[in-house]
Amino acid sequence: MTTATKHDRQQLYQQLKQLLPAEAVLETEEQTRPYESDGLTAYQQRPWLVLLPETIEQVQAILILCNHEGVPVVARGAGTGLSGGALPLANGVLLSLAKFNRIRHIDPANRSAVVEPGVRNLAISEAAAEYNLYYAPDPSSQIACTIGGNVAENAGGVHCLKYGLTVHNILELKIITIDGQVLTIGSQALDAPGYDLLALMTGSEGMLGVIVEITVRLLPKPPLARVILAAFDNIEKAGNAVAAIIAEGIIPAGLEMMDRLAIKAAEDYAHAGYPLDAEAILLCELDGTSEEVEDQIKQVQQLLKDKGATSLRTSENEADRLKIWQGRKAAFPAVGRISPDYYCMDGTIPRHQLAMVLKKISELSQEYGLAVANVFHAGDGNLHPLILYDANNPGELDQTEEFGGKILELCVKAGGTITGEHGVGREKIDQMCVQFASPELQLFHDIKHSFDPSELLNPGKAVPTLHRCAELGGMHVHDGLLSHPGLERF
Repeated sequence: MTTATKHDRQQLYQQLKQLLPAEAVLETEEQTRPYESDGLTAYQQRPWLVLLPETIEQVQAILILCNHEGVPVVARGAGTGLSGGALPLANGVLLSLAKFNRIRHIDPANRSAVVEPGVRNLAISEAAAEYNLYYAPDPSSQIACTIGGNVAENAGGVHCLKYGLTVHNILELKIITIDGQVLTIGSQALDAPGYDLLALMTGSEGMLGVIVEITVRLLPKPPLARVILAAFDNIEKAGNAVAAIIAEGIIPAGLEMMDRLAIKAAEDYAHAGYPLDAEAILLCELDGTSEEVEDQIKQVQQLLKDKGATSLRTSENEADRLKIWQGRKAAFPAVGRISPDYYCMDGTIPRHQLAMVLKKISELSQEYGLAVANVFHAGDGNLHPLILYDANNPGELDQTEEFGGKILELCVKAGGTITGEHGVGREKIDQMCVQFASPELQLFHDIKHSFDPSELLNPGKAVPTLHRCAELGGMHVHDGLLSHPGLERF
């Protein structure tokens, strides 16, 4: 469509209007402007058209037509993603799955639910509550984010340390390929024959197919859950305490960490009772039977004391537990109140590197003159440094992006990855050149081409071209390890 004439575009527009009701084709600036970005508002692009189908047949027809005409398609859920994964294209259509918002079936006997991609994450647990079941992955945006987007990005959440990411909690997907084929991937049985395409599709960022139905795994609610809030006068002590808990063989339901700046922002916003004099806090939740929880509470309390906790607070009841978590769940919007803009990073490191990486981030913060609020899933090493900046100051966004890139390169140097749950999208595409060597990137392109030969599904995201990586300084592989110019400073 980049070279399409005005006549071609008008003709395609008329064809799309025949496939959908008039109100399901948005074209004016007023109608399409709300779709110009996802949660990463630093990148914005108004789409040519926004389409709002509500049946599988309509999605099929749209994809067949766009494939025939060579028109790019970007699928979108609730737009809460933080990596620019749903950033539209000026010469393409944005395919919104907002109207696919039905919970089709809950099967309490098999502990599963069949849902459409536009169903909100939290709505699944709300619907399953009458059977004493729930859906485990719980992103901070779970009140708004949709399950389709969760699958596309392999979202996590505060309770994924024990219960796994999205990929561990789905059984089956129904997808539509760019040429209109409807495929069922995975199985509602214990296992499915053939290659594990379910894992491949989860986290594929809308580049391989459009998800139109998801079967999720439901879990029974644990009989008891209690959370310990531990305060520390040193962020490195808190990091070492995380490693000590896991080393002891205890797997908490959630193990989260926040630094001083994040603590103050969250407390001012949610009034959860966080200690404002702490340099860092840990939230450690333990669940299971009453006997199991009480035994582990004592073990973890002692471990935290041994690692230098200055104070401990343990929830006494369910209301108290939810209150403690309220501050962590509200951390992102809370930080938004103390800065005109913030840039949310997402990298993952080995737990034993936590203290070192946090120290390096602090040094980078001083170097760039930009404050950082650290809020992250400490138990699995998934960092979410929030870089505070003001986009109204010339050059500050560029400086912030450079700082963020250095954090991601630091994660790789520490033996981790450039993303844990937010995906690569547009944001981290250059750091893919740091994470992977040319043969690996070529393999990713080969997989993409097998599903989408013309590269029409979410093009320009997640996987960089080899030429782009070469322009950024090239990649080198030696002794089986990837290196990249600029990493040596760490």
